[in-house]
Amino acid sequence: MKETWRYLAGIAGPSGYGSKSTAEQVIRDSACLVPPHLTAIITGATSGIGVETARALAKKGVRIVIPARDLKKAAEVKEVIQKESRNAEIIIFETDMSSFVSVKRFCSGFLALGLPLNILINNAGIYSQKLEFSEDKIEMTFATNYLGHYLMTELLLEKMIETAEQTGIQGRIINLSSVIHSWVKRDAFCLKKMLSPKKYDGTRAYSQSKLANILHAKEIARQLKARNARVSINAVHPGIVKTGIMRASYKGFLTDSLYFIASKLLKSTSQGASTTCYVALSQQIEGVSGKYFADCNESSCSALANDESEAQKLWVQTRALMQRYLYLPPAQHPPLPCDESTYLGVKYIYKL
Repeated sequence: MKETWRYLAGIAGPSGYGSKSTAEQVIRDSACLVPPHLTAIITGATSGIGVETARALAKKGVRIVIPARDLKKAAEVKEVIQKESRNAEIIIFETDMSSFVSVKRFCSGFLALGLPLNILINNAGIYSQKLEFSEDKIEMTFATNYLGHYLMTELLLEKMIETAEQTGIQGRIINLSSVIHSWVKRDAFCLKKMLSPKKYDGTRAYSQSKLANILHAKEIARQLKARNARVSINAVHPGIVKTGIMRASYKGFLTDSLYFIASKLLKSTSQGASTTCYVALSQQIEGVSGKYFADCNESSCSALANDESEAQKLWVQTRALMQRYLYLPPAQHPPLPCDESTYLGVKYIYKL
């Protein structure tokens, strides 16, 4: 009840920000602390929170790279941002986050530019009410929200580590998650079933993908720490924001009138983007990694999301899946298996 009141009232937490804080406010407060010439990749930056995140970071001189499926929408976003920030540098690549080949092509194209990479924001997300499959024959929500971002992070991680070593500036990876990750029960979190569910439920698929985003952040944070790499990775819950995803998820459950009333309690896109911008730029959390943030403050996630063995198992299983599709080389720094189930996970995934 206390947390609900803090949220509704917009009471600031230890960071000095709360649920009512906006991306504009976070960026303004960090104005003197943002290093020059940063480069950020932001997926899903053609709508909703992604657009606002790109606009806010560009306003502070950050070079923005947008992998986008819809080039027309991306060009429109670029035009809008550059009207507000005349010197903003926006680079667009045609990319489908649900396609392994497309993500790999984007990463190769970006690396060929020879640019540094300071910030990677894994923001893109979809909610689908009906069962759909990607070109890789994987359930679309899981392929887009989790697997595409897992692959992009794997392929760009060395560039981020290299950039941090050369510049002395900590690299930051942000995974967009959601509070509904806590709805997932342990016995329902099975990779094989998530790849090709027999009984599909849109909300369940979405919540499973968002749990995977947190587990991914937990395991990559552990690996980066073991390497003494100056790159952090954290997960964020943007809040319940008035975006297309939110409206789609409630269609069929709420009448338009009830949705209209409920929407008055929801965050604006600027408020939704504030936590991403805070975790991407704030000096207050320098060195903080593997955590979960909400309303610009470190928060608690579910017991399952905090399970290190589950995070390791998911990483190993996902890596095996990627090797099966893309013939990726063995990981340079694979995680130490926590128990036999991790090995069993790898063997199992190869039998799909």
